Amino acid sequence: MSDHQHVVVGDDTDRGRYEAHIGDRLAGVLSYVDDERGRVLQHTVVGEAYGGHGVGSALAAFAMADAREAGRRIVPQCTFVQGWLQKHPEHGDLVA
Repeated sequence: MSDHQHVVVGDDTDRGRYEAHIGDRLAGVLSYVDDERGRVLQHTVVGEAYGGHGVGSALAAFAMADAREAGRRIVPQCTFVQGWLQKHPEHGDLVA
């Protein structure tokens, strides 16, 4: 995989997950479910070939931007997202 390829993230609402693609390949997903508290970010999975390429961080950043745009709170159940939030405290206001 080339370091020049970009991670593109989108929301697959039918599957309840954010999806990260590099080129035409699915590189990772961040699953979620909505409840009365907000959007519960459940689990991040990054393909073995894509670890260390910023895929998980791109998913977490997209989830925060999506929550902010929708005026929604997040519940970071996923340990990756919890760790990402510690490194990016500017998103702490989104946590329910």
